[in-house]
Amino acid sequence: KMPAKTIPLPSATIGPQSWHDDAVRSIRRAERLVRKVGVADSGSKRPRSCIASAGCASRRGDPGRKEVTVNEHVFPFQRPRSAILPFYSAVSPPFLRERCLDAGTGVAVGYMRCVRSVELLLRRQAGKVWLECVKLERERGHLEDMLKTLRKNLMVNRRSVEDRTLRPALTETGRDGADGLLDYEKRELTALKSQLEGTLRNALEQLQALKQCSKMLLECSNERLRVLHLLPRTGSHSAQGCCSPDRVQLETSPVGPYTPECEQAMASSCMALSQSQSLRVQIRQMIREAAARQKAAHQSVNEGLVKKIKETVSLKQHLTVSSAATRNAISGKHRQLEGVEHSHGRALVSVCSVCLKHSHGRALVSVCSVCLKHSHGRALGTAQLRQHLSSLSGELGRLNGAHMQLMENLQGKEAAAHVDAAVVRLRRRQTDRH
Repeated sequence: KMPAKTIPLPSATIGPQSWHDDAVRSIRRAERLVRKVGVADSGSKRPRSCIASAGCASRRGDPGRKEVTVNEHVFPFQRPRSAILPFYSAVSPPFLRERCLDAGTGVAVGYMRCVRSVELLLRRQAGKVWLECVKLERERGHLEDMLKTLRKNLMVNRRSVEDRTLRPALTETGRDGADGLLDYEKRELTALKSQLEGTLRNALEQLQALKQCSKMLLECSNERLRVLHLLPRTGSHSAQGCCSPDRVQLETSPVGPYTPECEQAMASSCMALSQSQSLRVQIRQMIREAAARQKAAHQSVNEGLVKKIKETVSLKQHLTVSSAATRNAISGKHRQLEGVEHSHGRALVSVCSVCLKHSHGRALVSVCSVCLKHSHGRALGTAQLRQHLSSLSGELGRLNGAHMQLMENLQGKEAAAHVDAAVVRLRRRQTDRH
């Protein structure tokens, strides 16, 4: 290749003066424009225009810089600093517009991709909130089932107390250990019911908070989705790697993809999710504790009632044995009383017959003296028999009274055992249903 060198203009002008002046003005105007815009990249693929002075022409794609020397005699009006004008490869206006368009499209596409990533992040967070709502709703159902069981057990406790009042009023209506166990069960169930109701209210409030967070997330997602409608149908290579859908830079900016509203919705949803998770753990723990305490109270009452039934059956056996012994004693006293009555009757008959036999005799003194002696002994024996007969009658009456009391007590114990057994069956039947 030939080295670049300055081509001097001829000393004499052949063309008209206006022709030279127009060329110089064009060169200066191009110089000013190139200084203002900047020199184009030499490796650009776009064609470059060559502006030459009079008598100077250059090939396209020539990497060398050529200079045009302006003769001071030819152009006496030119300033000294512009005597040597470099040859520039200016950027054509269509290519500049395309470069600006590509750059703007790249920025827009990158922004849209980041917006799409934020919108996807918001929708994923809304899905997590919805899933947490479903889980919390399930725990709320379990909590309501436990409350329903507690209410049924309270009803069973009330019916047990009412049924135990049907025991005989004279001997079996006094308060015992089973009544104390029933009162303890009622207090325990009431306390558990109040605790679970408070937890249920907290669960409902948390569900409302989760739904509100989901609504905020969906609103922000829809707002970001409206921005996506500005996305052009054809992408740009310059926007690649600007913002990956799987990785979003969470930098809050009112004009950026991640707006303060999105940040607030994400923060509130994260807080609501953590609170809901801790509440679900608390609900499960409370349900387990309530079930264990309820079962323990129910079992203690049942064991107390069964123990009371055993004691009642044992007392019934002792009462039955004592009643049999009393009946045996009554039978013996009846036999003794009949014997004494028989002896007393015979004694009365013999005394009367002797007195009538000797009252008609002649020897009244001797006979009467003997007669009076025998009559006195028989009268004394009759009085003793009568006294013994009265004592036997009193003992027999006392034995009959004791036997009647034993029978009444036995009947009361039997009725109380039946009532307690019915209460135990009722409680077990209700427990099996649950």
